[in-house]
Amino acid sequence: MRTTFIYFVLFLLTSCGNKREGHDQPAPKVREPDNAIMLSESQIRLGNITTETASKKNVGPASVINGTVVVNQQKSTSVNSRAKGRIEKLFVKETGVSVRKGDPLYVLYSEPLLTLQEEYLLAKEQYEMLGSSETRYKSFFEASERKLLLYGLSKSQIGQLSKNSVTARITFLSPASGIVGQIKVDEGQYVDEGASLYDIEDVASLWIEAELYPGESSSIKRGDKIVVRVSGFESSPIETNIDFISPEYRANSQILIMRAKIENRKLLFKPGQQAQVVFTHSPTESIFVPTDAVVRDGSGAHVYVKTGDAIFRPRMVKTGVEGLNQVEITEGVNEGDTVAITGAYLLYSELVLKQGGDPMAGHVH
Repeated sequence: MRTTFIYFVLFLLTSCGNKREGHDQPAPKVREPDNAIMLSESQIRLGNITTETASKKNVGPASVINGTVVVNQQKSTSVNSRAKGRIEKLFVKETGVSVRKGDPLYVLYSEPLLTLQEEYLLAKEQYEMLGSSETRYKSFFEASERKLLLYGLSKSQIGQLSKNSVTARITFLSPASGIVGQIKVDEGQYVDEGASLYDIEDVASLWIEAELYPGESSSIKRGDKIVVRVSGFESSPIETNIDFISPEYRANSQILIMRAKIENRKLLFKPGQQAQVVFTHSPTESIFVPTDAVVRDGSGAHVYVKTGDAIFRPRMVKTGVEGLNQVEITEGVNEGDTVAITGAYLLYSELVLKQGGDPMAGHVH
C-alpha cells in the first residue's frame, strides 16, 4: 500500500512538472546501464530534492539521557523583611503567580521604620533651611536617605514623604520579575529583620539537569555541546553547552549531576518538564551525510549522487557510526561528491517504478 502511494505521488509530480513546462509528452528521463535517472527542474523542485557537497566532519556516536527542566537558582531572588514588624497584608497569596519588578508584595507595620521616616524629614528640613551655610546638614540628609533605601523603600516612596504621609505601614515592592515559587509568611504574622518572606524565580533562564552514570560521565566534560529536546517541543531542539558536572556522587549512589542552561525568554518551558539530552562522544573526522540521505533496502545501503545538471545515480555505500541525524560513510562517497540529502526515497521509488523489484539488485560495494 505504501509503495503504491509513493508511485502515485511520483506520477502526480511527473504529470504536474510536464504541465508546468507546457509539454504533451512526459519530461525526458534517461535510464542508463548504471540506473541513472534524469529529472526536470520542476520535478526536482516539486519533489523537494536537495543536495549537499560531501565533506569531512567531526561527528561521534550519539547518546541520549533523560533530564528535567529545573529553576535556575542563580536567577532566583529571596525577598526578606528589611525591618522587624507585623505583616499587615499580602498582595500575592498564591505560588505560581507572575510578578514584575516594582509590583507591591506586602505591607509591613513597623515602628522602627516610622522613626526612620521622621528622622529623614527632620534632616531634610534642616538641610533646606541651613544647608547653604552648614555643609554638615547635607551629609545628615543624605545619610538618612540611604538608610531608608537600605530598609527597602524605593526612591519614589522616599520622594513622596511629607509630614502628613509618615506612616508605620509601609508597602514593599518586588525587587525582581519572575514567578512566585514560595510564600513563607502569613498575614498578621510578626517577623524579625531578615526573615524570609518570598522566593521569586526568574524563569526566563532555566537549567536542564540530568543524571550521569559512571560509564556516561567518563565520556563528557564541561563545555561539551549538547542538544536538548523538551517534552512537547521535540521539533525545536535547543543547542547549549554543559556548564556544570557535580564533583561528587549523589548520596548513596553512583550518579553525577550534569547541568546546562537554556534560554526561555518566550516562557515556553516550565520547571518540572521532562527532556532528553543528546550528546556525542569520541568524535572522528570522516565523511558524514544526513540520515535521510541514506536509503536502506534488502541489498544494503545506498545514496544518490548528482553527476550532472539533473542526473542522479544510486551508489552503494558502507556506513559507520551514527551521530545526531548524521551517518558516517566509510566507503562509496568521496569528499566533494554532491549527494541528495532530501528526496532520496522518492528517487529510489522512481527506480522501483521503472524497473520493478529491487533496482539495486546485483550491485556490489
